[in-house]
Amino acid sequence: MINLDIVKSTYEGKTSEENGKNLKRYITNETQWTEAAGFPYAGTYQGFDEIEKKVFVRLGCEWNGYNFAVEDYVAAGDKVFAYGSYSGTNKATGKFFKARVAHLWILKEGKIISFEQFVDSKTVSDVM
Repeated sequence: MINLDIVKSTYEGKTSEENGKNLKRYITNETQWTEAAGFPYAGTYQGFDEIEKKVFVRLGCEWNGYNFAVEDYVAAGDKVFAYGSYSGTNKATGKFFKARVAHLWILKEGKIISFEQFVDSKTVSDVM
């Protein structure tokens, strides 16, 4: 698979479970995953277990309908950008949000080396 196809497979599966399995397949124990400063899950996490615990489990527990609608991708060499919008309803407050976001993926030899999120964190934090 080319890098663009790998990244697309983590967003464009038929179910979120399929996307998660695809993501896990391409992450190594050394993969660095960075959630933006100011975002509720801000920080840098390493390896699938930590990423799942610190980000994905919380997303599932704290949000209804949390989604990243990809608008488009830009790929160059070992880098792939995906950009679009997050949306969802916070379970605790019942408030809905929509925020612009971009993800930068860096890959090497078919594996994800790093992920970095760029997002309007205030929009997300305000509904929490």
